[in-house]
Amino acid sequence: MRIMQWENMTQADPENDMGWFSLGNAYKDAERAEDAERAYARTLELNPIMSRAAQLRAQVLIGLGREDEAVDLLTDGYKIAAERGDIMPQKAMGSLLEKLGKAIPEVQQASVPPEVESGEAIIDRRTGRAGPRLPDPPMRGTLGQFIYDHYTLDTWREWIAMGTKVINELRLDFSNVDHQKTYDLHMMEWLGISEEDLKEYEAQV
Repeated sequence: MRIMQWENMTQADPENDMGWFSLGNAYKDAERAEDAERAYARTLELNPIMSRAAQLRAQVLIGLGREDEAVDLLTDGYKIAAERGDIMPQKAMGSLLEKLGKAIPEVQQASVPPEVESGEAIIDRRTGRAGPRLPDPPMRGTLGQFIYDHYTLDTWREWIAMGTKVINELRLDFSNVDHQKTYDLHMMEWLGISEEDLKEYEAQV
């Protein structure tokens, strides 16, 4: 069902990088590795600096026995993640390189803009750019706090527009708990948040 939903969305909007990313995740979860690799590749064609997509595509490539391609992708992706300050994908890609017996590239970590140091803005995890904070966490719990600490108001507004499409296409009813979970799942996929990300974040705060 999830696969069909994201396939429909990428067909309707083939330039939507996050739609392709979410489709890749759905294929990966369904153990359709070759389809997942192609979806992640398309994601990176549309958005070459999406570190999370590079990380996941590399993992799939390793599983397919295409380690040379994975190493090239991880090396470039690690550098991009460092430039963007995308810490979690950078760490994951470094670990994959080590497991493959390859050297981790020497990089210079991204400098922190003054407005971020002052707390007036944050570096958006999706775009890598500084922008205004949300006024408050958009929901209760770890997920809401994670979004508040990692995504700008602009990205959140972009999700709200995409989320409206999800609600309409899937005919979600928020009085139904299962429908609420479906919405949250799509939101996490669109933003690029994994359960692992949330567990790691919760352990740090």
